[in-house]
Parts: sequence; C-alpha cells; structure tokens
Amino acid sequence: MNIELKVSGMTCGHCETAVSKALKGIEGVQSVQVDLKNGTAKVEGQNVSPNALIAAVIDEGYGATVAGA
Repeated sequence: MNIELKVSGMTCGHCETAVSKALKGIEGVQSVQVDLKNGTAKVEGQNVSPNALIAAVIDEGYGATVAGA
C-alpha cells in the first residue's frame, strides 16, 4: 500500500527528518520518502491507516493531508 501525504510547515532538513521519523514510527510502515522541496511524504507499508500517518505528522507540529484528497 502506498500513501502520499501533502505536508505543510516543513522549512529545513530538521523538519524533513522529524516528519520521516514520526512516520516510520507507525506500525506497518516499511519505507518513507520525505521531499522537503515539494512538501510531500510517500509512505509504503501494509495495513497503514492514513489517519494514523496524518496524526503522527500533526503531533510533530506540521500539517498533513492525503495528496489528491
């Protein structure tokens, strides 16, 4: 399962790392690619809830929505 998020509020490499770490902490996530320039995060995993991903990003202080939603 692949999910792409639009992430707002990222301004630097630290932000990118924080979002990546938060997403990798969600059960079922296998890989994460965060793109600071485009404000996206691509997540691959099994049985991953988009809501759990969004909540993890928000908990880090950034905004997130499912891309295309």
